[in-house]
Amino acid sequence: MSYLLHIDSSSLGEASVSHQVAQSFRDQWQGPVVHRDLAASPVPHLSAAGITARITDPAQHTPEQAKAATLQDELIEEFLGAGAYLFTVPMYNLSMPSVFKAWLDQIIVTDRTLIFNGTSPVAGRPAVLISARGGGYGPGTPNEGLDYVVPTLEAVLGHDNLLGLDVTTVIPELTMAPMAPALAPLLPLHEASMAAAHDQARYLATAIGTPRAA
Repeated sequence: MSYLLHIDSSSLGEASVSHQVAQSFRDQWQGPVVHRDLAASPVPHLSAAGITARITDPAQHTPEQAKAATLQDELIEEFLGAGAYLFTVPMYNLSMPSVFKAWLDQIIVTDRTLIFNGTSPVAGRPAVLISARGGGYGPGTPNEGLDYVVPTLEAVLGHDNLLGLDVTTVIPELTMAPMAPALAPLLPLHEASMAAAHDQARYLATAIGTPRAA
């Protein structure tokens, strides 16, 4: 049986709204889970050794290239082995946490997870992206157009020419409303967004069900 791969990137751990909504998904999920907490155990950013190791005969690897290749192999095999995915990626300063970008750069490798003249080996597998943010960034809000997390990740994770996952996004918004006096009038909207996010997460866990064999 395959597994759900949960890639978690919030620095706040259990206090993270993204993590809390992901937990609602996990509580409803039936099946095995592999959880990688990138904040607790970050993977290194892609180095020159990691890049050159991909195009160098393994027999000719330097010690640095061999170490980098071993890490990439571990992360890629873990990624390819999953039948479904849960990504916990909050908005930090309009973008994704750097630890998640580092993980992406390690696992997106030509002819392994990215196929230029074909489809990715994970294409079509279900994925849930949970991305909380302190404000509101939807149409008509003052911050419209400033969300560089969800559009980027929906493209990288879901575009047919990239990883091709079947991505559904859950967005809990206005998470600063309980703490910032200026946002107090938006507290009801925040509470509604939170309730909807938890409900959607639980629904998706049931709808996706036990992951398909990889």
